[in-house]
Amino acid sequence: MERGFGPSYARSVAADYRISALGATVDEALERGDSAKSIWRAVCEEFNLAASLR
Repeated sequence: MERGFGPSYARSVAADYRISALGATVDEALERGDSAKSIWRAVCEEFNLAASLR
């Protein structure tokens, strides 16, 4: 996340931004046991991140 958003903003996105595909924030999804890979894919889709970050 830090490569895509920078350190400060990555923490904010993880804690505060609800990813529609997850129905949760990144932190909530990790807490409930979703795989990091599936979470990252959802983040990449939500924010349309560059393919090099995927």
